[in-house]
Amino acid sequence: MKYKQIKNQTGLKTIFISGTAGSGKSLLTSKLHDYYTKNGAFVAVLNLDPGVENIPYTCDVDVRDYVDIVSIMHQYDLGPNGAMIMANDLIASKIDDIQNEVNRINPDYLIVDTPGQIELFAYRSSGRFLVENISSDEKTNIFLFDGALVTTPVNFVSIALLATSIRLRLNLSTINVVTKIDLIQDKLKEILQWSTNLNTLENAIAKEADGDTYSLTTNILRGLNLGGFAQGLIPISNVTGEGLVNLQGALSRILNLGEEVED
Repeated sequence: MKYKQIKNQTGLKTIFISGTAGSGKSLLTSKLHDYYTKNGAFVAVLNLDPGVENIPYTCDVDVRDYVDIVSIMHQYDLGPNGAMIMANDLIASKIDDIQNEVNRINPDYLIVDTPGQIELFAYRSSGRFLVENISSDEKTNIFLFDGALVTTPVNFVSIALLATSIRLRLNLSTINVVTKIDLIQDKLKEILQWSTNLNTLENAIAKEADGDTYSLTTNILRGLNLGGFAQGLIPISNVTGEGLVNLQGALSRILNLGEEVED
């Protein structure tokens, strides 16, 4: 495990990574860790998923050290889903231990890889409790639009609604990114237009949907517009690292008032 000497610093900055299952949260966690480290920052990673088996990074603080899914299943006669729910609630009771581990490491940045099942983290009170009680000077959330899911306008609006709901639940400033851009090059330009020009998106919906689907989707879209959703997406490839510079710039504007990550 990584540690460093206590030094005078502006304070811990915490970055939560959220999104639907399979959207690339763990891979982006790994890429961000490497990017910040190469640019002179001291970074720690907190894994909040008690059910994950393999992760593509070295974990500094791991909730699997505190809760064991298999043991919970046996002890309480629960299936996998019930055990995951109980495990996520139990994690909240370990917040002091988790915070103590983070304090001992004393990083500049803490990247938090949230559970694969987003509803377990965002919609249960334990998730909001963790967000509020991890002690940090600044916090933000990155929400991942899975590039494989948002290639149609109706799907795009569905994920945009979810992203807005997560922002409401977590009460954090949020940066929206679209992942897997290396797989959707033929659709990427159109998707990025949807994220900044709601008229373009509404026209695309009209071509794809009719009747109740059209009415429901466009009404949701107009509600999202009133909420100031159309701020654009940052395109990211976890494979090539494309887009990380732009993502770091957006993070700096929120966490560091625009300053670079170097000490």
